[in-house]
Amino acid sequence: MTPRQPAAALLLAPIVLALASAFPIAATAQTSNDELLKELRALKEKVAELEKKLDTKPSSPASGERQWGMTPEQQTELNRITMKTEALEDSTEANGFKMLKVSGFMDPTVISNRAQRSTGFRFLNNFASADGNGEAYTYDNSYFGMLGLDLQKELEGGTRWRFTLVPHKSTGSNYNYPSIVHEASISVPLTDLQTRFWAGQLPDWSGYEYFFPNQNKFITHNLLFDFAAPTYYTGVGLDILRGKWQTKAVIGNMNISRYTENRRTPVFSYRVDYSKGEFNGFGFAGQHGKVDSLVTGKAERLNMLEVDGYFIRGDLTAQGQVAVGRQARSASNGGEARWWGTSMLGAYKVTPRFEISGRLDYLNNQKNGGSTLNAVASTDSTGAVVGPDGANGIGPGMSYDSASGTWAIADINRGANRWALALGANYLVNLNTTFKVELRFDHADQNVFWYVGDDTYRRGNTVFGSSVVVSF
Repeated sequence: MTPRQPAAALLLAPIVLALASAFPIAATAQTSNDELLKELRALKEKVAELEKKLDTKPSSPASGERQWGMTPEQQTELNRITMKTEALEDSTEANGFKMLKVSGFMDPTVISNRAQRSTGFRFLNNFASADGNGEAYTYDNSYFGMLGLDLQKELEGGTRWRFTLVPHKSTGSNYNYPSIVHEASISVPLTDLQTRFWAGQLPDWSGYEYFFPNQNKFITHNLLFDFAAPTYYTGVGLDILRGKWQTKAVIGNMNISRYTENRRTPVFSYRVDYSKGEFNGFGFAGQHGKVDSLVTGKAERLNMLEVDGYFIRGDLTAQGQVAVGRQARSASNGGEARWWGTSMLGAYKVTPRFEISGRLDYLNNQKNGGSTLNAVASTDSTGAVVGPDGANGIGPGMSYDSASGTWAIADINRGANRWALALGANYLVNLNTTFKVELRFDHADQNVFWYVGDDTYRRGNTVFGSSVVVSF
């Protein structure tokens, strides 16, 4: 007996009874044994014939033939859908849409800054402006209030093409104003799909935070992201994936699209990541070479290194980073700028939609009067240092002379050390929309925050922000 026979027997029971009624087996008591056996054999043959018919499946019809079990109208509709699908596939491939991924985001943001006496929307504004009126990269005007469109295309053979447009706040706009190109890169497989050659413009890969708001817990960024990390690279490199290890390296320009005079030495940058398991991992990145100094305006020797890690499991997220860096002739007093710092983030989902977060940053920047890769002290028209970067709290502290009623640099050889505590929450409205709120406290061990209302310098500042992030 095959596994199908019990079911077949049930289906055939009425037939068997009908056939049995046609043969007077039990109706005639005088029937002989031979006649009874003949009738039973005939009945078994009939049952076997019916089982064979049930087990027989119709073969697939040829193209254009009517599908088994369909009416002519249904078969016509099926043929029409099949032809339309094939035509659509041909059109998609002919127009270059095959293996094309399109995504985007925007995050209208409201920021209130106590020291700057400013409250309002930050959306599609710049890091710089042609007339120099007020636009600058600050921690309350970082990579948020953005709009982005990302196009990714994979070609036959595994070559990948990526083009990301971000009006007003792309990585290129900060150093190549008014560029709207955030990334423009190609990735070509070499020996296999896990060994790739890369070329083009690529955003920096340092740290645990990302550029785009739909990838971060907070609205603002940590101190290391804003002031102690590169922005983008233009060059060539390799991307190698081996098991749990991924290594990326590039040689080329850093924070500039073209080298001119006094800028002939490329920068070597790299990142290595290790995914230890499903929930945790770590990575490290470094940059070594000559990079334009915000103090001298020339290419000066730079060395940076950072290590970061993560643990994400269930409702809990924990991330951390430690970084160190130095750049020749780039400090407030003309010496070597040195800094080191750390950032820690923790987040917990109270409900599947509602998440609370906390982030604590520290930046040690006291050597030679302070200054980092992305922030320097304020200078006058002659280039002389007259105070710290009052919007970001970077550089030497200020002291007040009550006799003259003016502020002056307390010590040009000592910069301020910085702290920042951010408390935030986000609510997932739907799969594509998130509301964020953040309250941030920044502090320094010297008077480096400029209060525009009374033209004074203080040790701390408070920023509040809210945003709605929509992505697809």
